[in-house]
Amino acid sequence: QVQLVESGGGLVQAGGSLRLSCAASGRTFIGYAMGWFRQAPGEERESVAAISWSGGTPYYADSVKGRFTISRDNAKNTVYLQMNSLKPEDTAVYYCAAKRGWGTEDHEYNYWGRGTQVTVSS
Repeated sequence: QVQLVESGGGLVQAGGSLRLSCAASGRTFIGYAMGWFRQAPGEERESVAAISWSGGTPYYADSVKGRFTISRDNAKNTVYLQMNSLKPEDTAVYYCAAKRGWGTEDHEYNYWGRGTQVTVSS
């Protein structure tokens, strides 16, 4: 059974940083892209960042470019999202997801974690 478990969320002041982690288990993820998505209350889920198996040229949403960094450790089946210069509008539940190959849109992803709450206070 595939499991994706996010951790690292919490409450932080504007301008602060958080590092999210997503540990994957239950199958081999060779060749799988990993993505981070978020959903704020009353809003649709949106793409934040994605990284291929090889780690080359990650994707970032325009709203997080220059502030967030996605990375992965394939030996540990773990993907990370370093979030710097956080803003109140970054407040959301953050989900990690996995799919074979490549993709940046949530409907393309097969496996999902349960999410971790990130709250940025002003």
